[in-house]
Amino acid sequence: MASFNKVILMGNLTRDPQVRYTGSGTAVTDIGLAVNRTWFDKQANERREEVTFVDVTLWGRTAEVAGEYLAKGRPVLIEGRLQLDQWDDKETGQKRSKLHVVGENMTMLPSGGSGGGGGPRPGGGAPASSSAPASSSAPASSSAPASSEGQSFEPASGGAAPDDEVPF
Repeated sequence: MASFNKVILMGNLTRDPQVRYTGSGTAVTDIGLAVNRTWFDKQANERREEVTFVDVTLWGRTAEVAGEYLAKGRPVLIEGRLQLDQWDDKETGQKRSKLHVVGENMTMLPSGGSGGGGGPRPGGGAPASSSAPASSSAPASSSAPASSEGQSFEPASGGAAPDDEVPF
């Protein structure tokens, strides 16, 4: 039977991205994403909100673009896949696991309204694609990418972005 593993998330960054590099020189960054869900509770006659925090790992040029243009509070759209990492806890010896998203495509969204979240160049949106790492049995911070493919960048608005907002 065929399988399908696709995740699409839109939310705000919970911290500034910190780009680091693997031994082979590939950029990687882990970002936190807060995804809000609102609904109306008829029993309590009030609007409710629920926040889900998701860890996302970005690789290659996408990680570099995130580190350069994104900041805490900035809205972003992530397309990717779920990955389960498993390892042995060094302190307790127990098996541990963590489900996270490996981002394969990132689209920077314009910051709405006044207030926090604007990156160095607010308003410019551009998707960034990168290759994703192969599955591994180690935590995401020590994973290495499986391959490298070409990247493409397009404005989120569909039109041509001004030269000063192109992230390369």
